Amino acid sequence: MRRGGWQPSAMPYPSYSIVIPAYNESSRIPATLEAVVECIRSKGWPAEVVVVDDGSRDNTADLVRVFAARASEVRLLQNPGNHGKGYSVRHGILEALGEVVMFTDADLSAPIEEAQGLFDAIAAGADVAIGSRWLERQRQTIRQPFYRRFFGRCFNAVTRMVMHLPFADTQCGFKAFTRGAAQTVFQLQTIERWGFDPEILFIALKRGYRIEEVPVSWAHDERTQLSYLKDGVRMLQDLAVVRWNALMGRYNRDIEQIHRQELKRGG
Repeated sequence: MRRGGWQPSAMPYPSYSIVIPAYNESSRIPATLEAVVECIRSKGWPAEVVVVDDGSRDNTADLVRVFAARASEVRLLQNPGNHGKGYSVRHGILEALGEVVMFTDADLSAPIEEAQGLFDAIAAGADVAIGSRWLERQRQTIRQPFYRRFFGRCFNAVTRMVMHLPFADTQCGFKAFTRGAAQTVFQLQTIERWGFDPEILFIALKRGYRIEEVPVSWAHDERTQLSYLKDGVRMLQDLAVVRWNALMGRYNRDIEQIHRQELKRGG
């Protein structure tokens, strides 16, 4: 891999932070990081990559450390045990240094090159840009099995109805935020597992942020860890939690200003 890309000594902070939650991803994480860092360097993005290990039982964290030793863009955060994808995304985003902060799944179902569309939407004035698998369905290069499409569409329909979210796809794990929007939304987030996506969109709308839905290419990965039966029931429960939080005014509280850590300068 070529050296280059964003270096801490070259500028105060990166323009972009790419957060990748990871749990037992030893079979995928090296190739994922290779693809992400290669994209960052080829496109000249001043960016960092923040991998959040969610208490993996395999050697995911060790593999990230080895990769980070030869790729200065990459750093590792570790959760105190296994807490869920929502917890991991929040941890990474609140620790991120970039002016635009995004998260993507470790399987790169949406190729990382698609992040340019999210960045462009934010540059054009959006506070939040979310990838959508359904705006342009022909961009799905590997489609989900029928049962997954059925349950996914049913959950999305229920989410839109209960949460009043006007989006074609709430669950795509490919979302970007301005730093200000990210700090507000993720400090208010309470759902720590799979059902966090509707909550963060609900919070963003409630706080008045402009959200742009962006079509992305997407390929289903059979190794996904989501169970539509077990996790689907939990996500429906999470929708009720979000509505209760809103009723209790928990999304209206003031936000703490988080100051970025001072970057280490090169020798």
